[in-house]
Amino acid sequence: MIFDTHAHYDDVKFDTDRYELLDGLFGSSVSGVLNCATATENFSATLELCGKYEKVYAALGIHPSDCYRYESLSDSLQILSDTVKKNDVRALGEIGLDYHYDFSPRDVQLAYFKAQLELAEKLGLPAVIHDREAHGDVFEQLRGFRGTAVIHSCSESAETVRQLCRKGHYISFSGSVTFKNASSVREAAKAVPDELLLVETDAPYMAPVPVRGQRNDSGNIKYIISVLAGIRGDTAGNIERITEENAKKLFKIG
Repeated sequence: MIFDTHAHYDDVKFDTDRYELLDGLFGSSVSGVLNCATATENFSATLELCGKYEKVYAALGIHPSDCYRYESLSDSLQILSDTVKKNDVRALGEIGLDYHYDFSPRDVQLAYFKAQLELAEKLGLPAVIHDREAHGDVFEQLRGFRGTAVIHSCSESAETVRQLCRKGHYISFSGSVTFKNASSVREAAKAVPDELLLVETDAPYMAPVPVRGQRNDSGNIKYIISVLAGIRGDTAGNIERITEENAKKLFKIG
């Protein structure tokens, strides 16, 4: 069975057929989905999905591209902390840094990232990390982090991945590993030990080849798994097995 460690089924792109789609996925090949909220305003939508589907698990966080919208770091972090403590939340995220779009000033991104890493450590939750063109600063922040991180939709180099794995952090691969120009991502995929490997869709985004450009969903993880199997000299069945086991261990799913 497939465990999708990063999706956004609360996204408006699923408004027309969300429940029909999820019913079909859970009735076939998908054993679980971590649905990642990106702003305080969509915490309730993620938690509502978790209430409806026992195989949807919550991750709550403030995305670097959203943190500019808040007037107060302390107030928004208090909302996050209170919501996590009152609900069944399996990870803090999606949090991190995005220097590609720079929707939020970098000093604001860094402040939110630091604060949320501290909260993840305090609450004993894995931190789901968004890193776009900010590898140096992300790595620097993780140096002092004593919890466990998940590098979402990995774009790090193979050497950085090796260093992160030595600290016990998990590395998750999305549809980008299937892209023609993603040779560095495929090199990174070779560097991850079996016990720290994860797969994801980032649905509705990042659809893999051969469905690139379409709305993505968890059923497309089979394409990511197939490419990872070829890269790592393994079988698709074994990649599916180990990534599901890793996800359930990390997110404490019995």
